[in-house]
Amino acid sequence: MALRVVFMGTPDFSVPTLRAIAEAGHEIVAVYTQPPRAAGRRGLELTPSPVQREAERLGIAVFTPLSLKGTDEQVALRALNADVAVVVAYGLLLPRAILDAPRLGCLNGHASLLPRWRGAAPIQRAIMAGDTETGVMVMRMEEGLDTGPVGLAHRIAIGADMTAGELHDALMPACAGLMVEALAKMEAGTLAFSPQPEDGALYAKKIGKAETRIDWSRPAQEVHDHIRGLSPFPGSWCEFGTGGRPERLKLLRSTLTAGAGEPGTVLDDALAVACGEGAVRLIEVQRAGARPVSAGEFLRGARLVPGGKLS
Repeated sequence: MALRVVFMGTPDFSVPTLRAIAEAGHEIVAVYTQPPRAAGRRGLELTPSPVQREAERLGIAVFTPLSLKGTDEQVALRALNADVAVVVAYGLLLPRAILDAPRLGCLNGHASLLPRWRGAAPIQRAIMAGDTETGVMVMRMEEGLDTGPVGLAHRIAIGADMTAGELHDALMPACAGLMVEALAKMEAGTLAFSPQPEDGALYAKKIGKAETRIDWSRPAQEVHDHIRGLSPFPGSWCEFGTGGRPERLKLLRSTLTAGAGEPGTVLDDALAVACGEGAVRLIEVQRAGARPVSAGEFLRGARLVPGGKLS
């Protein structure tokens, strides 16, 4: 017997899970997502979330409340008589009244190996910390931030040069498949949960603008992890001089390489850059207002030669 599901999610990451639940034959009685946001070059056009667009394509009713703390919203959700709510990167806190509304509670698909990297930016933080493994977990939600007991987990290796964008794209289908498996077990009454361990909990706070600038005095491994952990968004950056004026350069892809020198010094004609310890080679970069290009293409137009400096 199919479950009656309320789905809650907002960004691209959530879409494969929504689609997979529908394809598995469950009845999605409503979709909750963040309200349309201003977008476009002038920020004047309201754009619905990726989840809203997919829900409308599937013919599912969409709700976009600014908050779920009000009595009217809580009564409306309870009236849906859902068996379970599935939450994947929704972006709103769920108060106790919402958590208790579905008959079987709320399941969350979270992109980390809990309790490591609870919070808003687990994919970026895992790479920035140099983790070699992460994954997705399905947990039963409670009022604490990503503290609920875990039902299922799927592990994924993080490659040495893997970017946050690449890891995001690998975790999306993994989350979808794991959630469908969890719903099948819930339907059969065999989905069991285990409490998260107390040790090893880390909070993946949102990425702040102040931490996106590269610090070349750090060891090469840390610089490399910083670059790939913030690629493609929001992107790490540094500055280089053109005609006496500093220009911002977004760093999208790098790898470790041999070399040493004063931090920030360009070491060769293939854009190896010295760090506080060792060196990184920049593979893909982006000048302000331009498209991403290879290091070679950038160097042809930037007049940046060995001995030049990035700051």
